[in-house]
Amino acid sequence: MVTIDWRIRRLGQAVFTVWAVITLSFALVRMLPGNMMGAMITRLARQGINPARARELVEYRMTIDPDAPLLPAYLSYVSETLQGNLGQSVFYSRPVVDVLAEALPWTLFVLSWAVFISFFIGISIGALMAYWEGGKLDIGLTSYAVLMGSIPFYVLAILLLIFLSYRLGWFPTGGRQPIATDPGFNLTYISGIVTHAALPVLSMLVASGVASLGMRGNSIRVLGEDYLRVARLRGLSDITISTQYVARNAVLPMYTTLLISIGEMFGGSIVLEQVFQYRGVGWYMLSATHQRDYPLMMGGFMVITVAMVIALLLADLTYGYVDPRARRSQ
Repeated sequence: MVTIDWRIRRLGQAVFTVWAVITLSFALVRMLPGNMMGAMITRLARQGINPARARELVEYRMTIDPDAPLLPAYLSYVSETLQGNLGQSVFYSRPVVDVLAEALPWTLFVLSWAVFISFFIGISIGALMAYWEGGKLDIGLTSYAVLMGSIPFYVLAILLLIFLSYRLGWFPTGGRQPIATDPGFNLTYISGIVTHAALPVLSMLVASGVASLGMRGNSIRVLGEDYLRVARLRGLSDITISTQYVARNAVLPMYTTLLISIGEMFGGSIVLEQVFQYRGVGWYMLSATHQRDYPLMMGGFMVITVAMVIALLLADLTYGYVDPRARRSQ
């Protein structure tokens, strides 16, 4: 019963967070001084559009009636948002949902590979650091981990772009797919997609530094447990102890960090995709900010926020299945 109540409470917190984001979006559009709707109406009026027609266009694009009272307008906005209607993009003249749905798979493609590779490298390096604690290898790998964890990912992205793309010409300078190749399930197109995504993925490897330090600390803590002494007294080999006991228990706390990092990388994709001109959700969101495409900007903000909420919720709800000790403590 305690576990069920805890899960309901966490789900309620996630729903409350999403509601707060929707409410904040409505406040930014309707209530703040110099609001977006007024700016859009003024811009349309400057283009020679009749003021009444301008208000109709703004209502259509923002899913908010500028003349409606506050409470009915808010309820209508929440209802439209929950139904998946995020408005009409001003610049692209398409529904915001369609624009983001086209861009989301590209962002997920980069982020999934970045998370997998960075954590695989981080966990492997962290295990080596803990096994040879205090040695030269530990000192060298710790220096690497601290360096990678201290470099902002966008700085590494710019360096990779300058040296590997512009100077050496090994990778494309931007874009998400080859231009001269017809899209399809063929080797040329697939290899082109991988090549375009390589530098954004490598830029996210800064997360491996944080993961390796976390894995090192967990491994060192596990190495001091009493059950390892019992395992050695039983005559188990070092390989069995390191894989079945140390690594298995040390990697469990990293599960939560893994899911949280997915949400953090969604936020970081805004700058990263702009650097590489990789047309994902982050690229469209920042582009909408420059173009004053308010519906698309708010839609991108909402998608990124909901993705972070879902990642945190999954981390909380599933960690008990990964580590039975946490389920018993609940």
